[in-house]
Amino acid sequence: MLPDQAAGLRRQAHARRAIHIQCYAASPDLARDVSGALYRLGRTTLLIDTQNRLFSDAPTRSLFNWQQQCARGSLHLLPQVFGDGWIAPGVVADEPALQQVASRYDQIVFDLDPARPDARIMPGTRCWSVLRVQGDAASIQRAYALLKTLSHKRPDLSAGLLGDAAACDRVRAACVQFLDPAFAARVYNTAQEVDAIAALAVRMAGAETGPDVRYKLGNTVNMASKHGG
Repeated sequence: MLPDQAAGLRRQAHARRAIHIQCYAASPDLARDVSGALYRLGRTTLLIDTQNRLFSDAPTRSLFNWQQQCARGSLHLLPQVFGDGWIAPGVVADEPALQQVASRYDQIVFDLDPARPDARIMPGTRCWSVLRVQGDAASIQRAYALLKTLSHKRPDLSAGLLGDAAACDRVRAACVQFLDPAFAARVYNTAQEVDAIAALAVRMAGAETGPDVRYKLGNTVNMASKHGG
């Protein structure tokens, strides 16, 4: 049975929606690592390169841009261990032509620019935003600002924090203090786990539903004045 057929049958059997995952990081490694971790849970991924940095060494490239590929009904997919890759700079998640493609996979992962939060969600999917936070103040403030923007535009999404554990604690504590409680409750920090990406993948895949959230209110950053919180 082909991987896309198997993924579709699994979702039908469990009435499970595909997951739309937004990866925000300075490095393209995050999107690849997330896709690999989900593959090890038995899930197939379409990884979309929106910044033209993931598959620069691909042996073949399409002569058509993503809009033309969608219009032709034929995407130039690059086979990967975890599923498929697709070079599509500037693609938007709510593009109607992506809906049929999404049905072939367990999750659609977008490699996105941290400076440009995208609130567009693929219809019919569960959405996660994954952020890699560094230990410097600028990275902490940028992560909080991104989550604040997403909380206003997409209050139903969930978010995962990776990177520097103390920085992730501070970002989550700021979300708890300044953002809507329901949204803040879905911001998870797995940075202190032995394998942070694997732990987050388990949560995103729905295999773990307990609270298990870590944050330190004593480390809350006063970002309200900086970002209008």
